[in-house]
Amino acid sequence: MNVHRIGIIMNGVTGRMGTNQHLIRSILAIRRQGGVRLGPDETILPEPILVGRNENKLKALCAEHGLEHYTTDLDSVLGDAKYPVYFDALTTQLRFENIRKAIAAGKHIYTEKPTATTTEDALTLYKEAVAAGVKHGVVQDKLWLPGLLKLKYLIDTGYFGRILSVRGDFGYWVFDGLTQPCQRPSWNYRAEDGGGIIMDMFCHWRYVLDNLFGPVQSVVAKGAIHIDRRGDEQGVEYQGTAEDAVYAIFELEGGLIVQFNSSWCTRVRRDDLVTFHVDGAKGTAVAGLRGCKVQHDTFTPKPVWNPDIEQPIDFHADWQDVPNNVAYDNAFKAEWELFLTHLVKDTPFRWDLLEGAKGVQLAELGMKSWKERTWVDVPPLG
Repeated sequence: MNVHRIGIIMNGVTGRMGTNQHLIRSILAIRRQGGVRLGPDETILPEPILVGRNENKLKALCAEHGLEHYTTDLDSVLGDAKYPVYFDALTTQLRFENIRKAIAAGKHIYTEKPTATTTEDALTLYKEAVAAGVKHGVVQDKLWLPGLLKLKYLIDTGYFGRILSVRGDFGYWVFDGLTQPCQRPSWNYRAEDGGGIIMDMFCHWRYVLDNLFGPVQSVVAKGAIHIDRRGDEQGVEYQGTAEDAVYAIFELEGGLIVQFNSSWCTRVRRDDLVTFHVDGAKGTAVAGLRGCKVQHDTFTPKPVWNPDIEQPIDFHADWQDVPNNVAYDNAFKAEWELFLTHLVKDTPFRWDLLEGAKGVQLAELGMKSWKERTWVDVPPLG
């Protein structure tokens, strides 16, 4: 067996997302399956070293998962040739400088998003990576969710006919940390610490819309701080200074309109924590994280407005589930495997730092639209 061993510096994986999605369900899952198989006698085996500020957390994480290597000294491991890849799952405000250091050290880059807090900084990372000749990728996990893969299949096979409009709805109730413990990090709700749902979620919606429906051309957005008093991880009350909801409209190339609400202050009564409702001339689909329901033109009921009688139509009944005809892997793991293959075989990988910069750009322009109470055009980046 020809084994390509790839050392990966994993910085910031003691956090919830880094531990669960990137370490356990991606890198360790790839190792358990014997690596990324390139053929019957060739595989890629990732070999991680965990990096962070809290040695006790790193040590405990390694012990729990049978890993040997960890360090609190990022600079030392950036100088180690055994680890040619740098992965970043730090909080947003720490990411830019650490990725720059990794690029300067000649490391290939794979990173969570947002890649920076400003478009200028995000473009700087892209340009410096290109100049350094290193490979680079950004996590765009939702593209590999089963629900969105099913939705893309419907788009690619012409199910909708002409797509008329898209409506996105994301969010759930995040407890305030005072009445019940908050299930998200408290920094998410402090603007001074890089929090806010616009920067967090517009980075996702940019790549989803660009890849499924067409490039975003303009945006109008209204943010809100619905809950301004919250409790941190110790239950200490603090002022919420970052928006916890945003109501947006995106106009895409060709004039397609997308309405998208994102909120951490809403109680879910829909199929999933995020849904994409796509109306087409020949049919409609509603996709969630894993499922996708469709209603074709031939099965669409004919409602008549009459508020004086009980509604005779069960509007949930005439929908069909898109079947699970293929096996769907973890979305984060799926992209990790593509990036590792790109490193070894130079296969195409288009989800790079420029794509990451586009997400930051849309978030910045969304904030601008909110502040100026106006539509804002989205200029091309490159």
